[in-house]
Amino acid sequence: MRQPAFRRLLVTGGAGFIGSHFVRLVLDQGVPEVVVLDKLTYAGSLRNLEGVLEHPRLRFLQGDIADPAAVAEAVAGCDAVVNFAAETHVDRSLLEPAAFVRTNVWGTMVLLEQALRAGVRRFLHVSTDEVYGEVLAGAARETDPLRPRNPYAASKAAAEHFAFAYRESYQLPVLVTRGCNTYGPYQHPEKFIPLAITNLLSGQPVPIYGDGLQERDWLYVEDHCRAVWTVLLYGNPGEAYNIGTGQHRPNLEVARRLVALLDADPSLIVHVTDRPGHDRRYAVDWSKLAALGWAPQVSFDEGLARTVAWYRSRVDWWSARRDETFAEYYARNYRNRAAP
Repeated sequence: MRQPAFRRLLVTGGAGFIGSHFVRLVLDQGVPEVVVLDKLTYAGSLRNLEGVLEHPRLRFLQGDIADPAAVAEAVAGCDAVVNFAAETHVDRSLLEPAAFVRTNVWGTMVLLEQALRAGVRRFLHVSTDEVYGEVLAGAARETDPLRPRNPYAASKAAAEHFAFAYRESYQLPVLVTRGCNTYGPYQHPEKFIPLAITNLLSGQPVPIYGDGLQERDWLYVEDHCRAVWTVLLYGNPGEAYNIGTGQHRPNLEVARRLVALLDADPSLIVHVTDRPGHDRRYAVDWSKLAALGWAPQVSFDEGLARTVAWYRSRVDWWSARRDETFAEYYARNYRNRAAP
């Protein structure tokens, strides 16, 4: 298939975890101009763009996707938009759901409106497999109903509904991706894998919710970015695409493998009271994406080893994120979770 020729691409949340990897990918793909709009919250950092921040084809703007003026400036002249900007941590959504509505729902609507006014040719909204809710057997298909069970997932589902409404009402060429649990370098240490790694490197316990048998499909960040790029180029507007790998692992198994990779004390794995509404299992059917020519390239074993090696070598990066604000959040989330 012929690739659409994007002259200028807007990446929102491009200083975040997955967004920063995507920025590197599209620069490597030769996109003539890449605009990054990022609010630089606790989860976003210019350090995530190290090595490309001064790239001659990259323009960085600090701004909030919920601010129409900031979005209008960023999207001006863009052919396409890829929206990574979001509040993403389920645990935080249980503590502060309103923040997720503001960014994930209202912010997405602002983006859609400004993209419509700018006449973009493609608008890709990055969503999550969590919109399906727990999938206790089989795998969710793109046509299955959305049944989110936590505030984060509910906000992402609502954002999807707005995206598809703009497709139906205004013919905005919208695409949606629903990715499974993603991991790799530059992921904030609040998330499960980097939290476990950095806790183990610090000699601290790794908290495991409940019995730890909650099952996730694990996707290496570079594979996720290639999937988003594939959908942006070849996907059909008005449709959603699942991103999965079939590399399912229970959380407890992942924690044990990290202990082994780091030669840490197994007793550092500590079971704590489960969080409310914790989905037991996620699984998606990604055959629709495979038909576009994408397949994961990084196995879970290889991806986990790469990730551990990166965090081992980048204490400077992750220790700066485990600051006083992080400590306050960590205490708030875990202080009352006694062993079950």
